[in-house]
Amino acid sequence: MNEASFLAAAEQHCLQGGVKLTDLRRKVLSLAVKYTGIVKAYQLLTDLQAERGGVAPPTIYRALDFLVEQGLLHRIEALNGFLVCQHFNCTHHGLILSCQRCGKATEINDDEHLPRINAHCQNLGFVMRKQSIVIDGWCASCTPQAI
Repeated sequence: MNEASFLAAAEQHCLQGGVKLTDLRRKVLSLAVKYTGIVKAYQLLTDLQAERGGVAPPTIYRALDFLVEQGLLHRIEALNGFLVCQHFNCTHHGLILSCQRCGKATEINDDEHLPRINAHCQNLGFVMRKQSIVIDGWCASCTPQAI
């Protein structure tokens, strides 16, 4: 899906949820879409400042919080960054494959294993909150170089 289609679908998703994808939120999402991997808040802040001038850090964090709440971005706490959700019409835990060599990150929908992890957690009396699980390794392009 190209950027314009993705942003239109994101806007529709927000409208269906009864919230508005404001110009600022849309711009932050548009900037995040340009990254192929995990993007840090300060990278987005720098990009936004380059386009709009003096933007304060709380502005970007409020926009990011909204985008995460709406399921448009995943907050990857282990990597202190964000990843665009490619299938935001479902509620799920993210399973993220993160290449340690090139930085590319890919979200996969794993309906088989993630429920089993959640069941193990419940058996231990542990309540798993919505979380992204990051698996570090090497993407197909980098695997030959990593061996």
